[in-house]
Amino acid sequence: MDQLDVTLIDLFAEEPRVGVLEASRRLGIARGTVQARLDRLAAAGVVTGWGPDLEPAAMGYPVTAFLTLEIRQEASPTSGHDRVADHLARIPEVIEACTITGAGDLWCRVVARSNPDLQRVIDKVLAEPAIVRSATVIALATQVPRRLRPLAHAAVTDQG
Repeated sequence: MDQLDVTLIDLFAEEPRVGVLEASRRLGIARGTVQARLDRLAAAGVVTGWGPDLEPAAMGYPVTAFLTLEIRQEASPTSGHDRVADHLARIPEVIEACTITGAGDLWCRVVARSNPDLQRVIDKVLAEPAIVRSATVIALATQVPRRLRPLAHAAVTDQG
């Protein structure tokens, strides 16, 4: 990545509908250069999508919680990370799940319509027999929202 890549990322993040031709006009570079750079960023896995960003609270899910799950570790059809991950993927309110180190085996970010609805979501998660124990923490406020553009800037400035 270089400064032009970061400039393109910034432009498309701020104005996702700008289009390649308009981006080339604004930046004073060839349309083919913009398209080639975007294609290269996508092929390298830096840019992972062009879809709209969604806000759960605006869709009626203002409660965010983090679940730490402990799962059965024996090698059997009723245990394992893959089995639990498949189960979690079928629950729409589970918006992220990661294998972790430390206390617990999996960490999940879930959303709910209310605190009572959160109990429903937790019950759905815990319906999987491979989950032995869970702990839940409710988010009160988002202090720093998920952001990756500052990381792109740091990746370029830290190179030299």
